[in-house]
Amino acid sequence: MAGKYAKDQPAGFTNRIERVAIIGAGGHIGSHLTRALVATGKHKVTALTRRESKNEIPSGTTKVYIDYGDPESIVSALQGQQFLILTLSVFGPAADTAAKVIAAAAKAGVPYVMPNGFGIDFSDDKFAEEALLGVGVRAQIKEVEDQGVSRWVALVCSFWYEHSLALGESWFGIDIDDRTVTFLDDGKTAINSSTWEQCGRAVAAYLSLPELPADESDGGPTVSRWADRPLRISSFVVSQRDMLDSLNRVLGTTDADWKITHEPTHERYQKRLALMGEEGPNLVRAMIGAAYTRAFYPNGDGQYKDDNEAIGLKDEDIDDATRSALALLKSGYKASVFKGAGLL
Repeated sequence: MAGKYAKDQPAGFTNRIERVAIIGAGGHIGSHLTRALVATGKHKVTALTRRESKNEIPSGTTKVYIDYGDPESIVSALQGQQFLILTLSVFGPAADTAAKVIAAAAKAGVPYVMPNGFGIDFSDDKFAEEALLGVGVRAQIKEVEDQGVSRWVALVCSFWYEHSLALGESWFGIDIDDRTVTFLDDGKTAINSSTWEQCGRAVAAYLSLPELPADESDGGPTVSRWADRPLRISSFVVSQRDMLDSLNRVLGTTDADWKITHEPTHERYQKRLALMGEEGPNLVRAMIGAAYTRAFYPNGDGQYKDDNEAIGLKDEDIDDATRSALALLKSGYKASVFKGAGLL
């Protein structure tokens, strides 16, 4: 790029992101990002997918088939794209696949890559390592930087609210089906959390910003402001106590309808780490439990200052998000995820 201001760019430069490629457009988070981008009417969204994939791609996109065993098919699909978003299943060979895609993006000259993160704030070394979930996104960021072509933008959204609330005790400590709650410490430590829809709105709002500042006097938000940085977003800051209060309001229940226990965060975290030497379902539950528990340590690690206002994003109503979690649970989502993760 000729310079960091739009005024320095060659003739024909549009100063906006128009062409966006996404891998995983038919997945849980990917479909929300894709629909939100298409809804702006400002982006041509290309969904890169395997021929054997059974996921339904949202309408309004251009579908292009790729083969992870043929890197040139990915390079070809990414030619001319301005922004690549990776949303890959955590239960597949995501690390190896991401590395192939990032290398292909560099070969195709894609200016920006959003790695497969969508989780905790990984900027703190200790928290990123102990919460387990920061390692993968950091590895992808290093891949982008080592290629030396694209710039990365990682969406930090913390844990997905409706997903985590619907799935049960290992996630937010709440099992809606069994009406049980395990409060970590006193249950009042608050963390950021985001819904899938909020993630979609955030990416659509971000990619609708000008790519570069017009000139030296332009202090407005731009895509380039978050280049090689996390973009932190949130639906709300919420504690387990807040979640149970919301469930009580939405379900018409009271605390008396739930079996409530307490567990110290440090003890729970160490117990989950100890289980990670096992195989199968216990390993998956141990990893999830350790990651979520570590975010609820009462030291503020699970909270961050979001960029909502800068990109024009509003906070959400927690009761609306809780209703979405209940609808997700009713739809059979929990059983589907458990089957895919080998938890059944």
